[in-house]
Amino acid sequence: MGIYIHIPFCSSKCRYCDFFSRVVNNDEVKANYVNALCKEIELQKKYLGTNKISTIYLGGGTPTVLKPSQLNRIFEAVFKVFDLQKDNEITIEVNPEDLTLQYLQDLKNYTPINRLSIGLQSFSDEELSFMNRKHSVETSQKAIENAQKTGFYNITGDLIFGLPSQTLEQWNYNLKKFIELNIPHLSAYSLTIEEGTVFGLWKKKKRITEIDEELSLKMYQKLIEKSEENNFQHYEISNFAKEGFIARHNFSYWTGEKYLGIGASAHSFDGKTRQWNVANIENYIKSIQQNLIPAEKETLTEADKFNEFILTGLRTYLGVKISRLEDEFADFYRQIRKNIEELENKGFVEKKDNHFVLTKNGKFVSDAIMSELMVV
Repeated sequence: MGIYIHIPFCSSKCRYCDFFSRVVNNDEVKANYVNALCKEIELQKKYLGTNKISTIYLGGGTPTVLKPSQLNRIFEAVFKVFDLQKDNEITIEVNPEDLTLQYLQDLKNYTPINRLSIGLQSFSDEELSFMNRKHSVETSQKAIENAQKTGFYNITGDLIFGLPSQTLEQWNYNLKKFIELNIPHLSAYSLTIEEGTVFGLWKKKKRITEIDEELSLKMYQKLIEKSEENNFQHYEISNFAKEGFIARHNFSYWTGEKYLGIGASAHSFDGKTRQWNVANIENYIKSIQQNLIPAEKETLTEADKFNEFILTGLRTYLGVKISRLEDEFADFYRQIRKNIEELENKGFVEKKDNHFVLTKNGKFVSDAIMSELMVV
């Protein structure tokens, strides 16, 4: 069981970002939001039943715009309401420019955080500037050094590939620099240009164009090749980890565990329904102050559950458990069995220990494969 806490504040907006976040410099708004988070935690105390919490994840936005004392208030609220397993994973998303020695020491001394998710994105100052990132390559390297110096060894770094005009050589260089920093977990994402972002506007005005699929595929192939060479396990489509460093919180999403989302725009899942809070800071705070959870809810149909089971399972190295298909989704399984056999014959899917898993070639066309196995 996990808890996700959304901090929707940023010091600036990246040009590719379509997550719910706002540039807010008002300390009163931040303080009111922290108060609302603490109150929602209390209001949601029954959502996960009596199960113990094994992971907490602070995402955003940029959670490090909050002071360590504010972060600790949130954790105190969680610990007051929920029981945590002893061997827990508590992650915070951070930007390199925030990771001064002092801030890291404060996190270490005054919060229970034991894992950092650092938005590196690139090891090219030109690419960082293009994305409107506020840090430099030098800042990234210093941030990693500071983190390790203060005892944070469970670190993941994000990289983005497929930027307009990015070459395969540039992407290979980014991977090389990442590996040199001895970071045990990598999340690497192909850029998707979304409407409502700066890049989306630039694309509409034809200022930029997305790279072609062939080059994007070559970059993904290079990513897998480099990770294998350096003993990273490719445990999820976009995620790679050294032994013992799989991201437990994120992995729980892909294995269908229940989770609670706290904060504006945060999503929750109880096994049967999904709900999501309003994506508006002021409305969120106002509702919580009135003891109301500002959430919409949907009940999953059996087809929804089956599709999610296929979609999430195939994203991971564990794959889709055949016995669960036969026991829980027999009718749907009959509908797609022929498709699975065809994918096996093409070398995209294989059977391993009572599971269907994607082959290496299958990972290159994973979206197409998953769409073939969805039911209506």
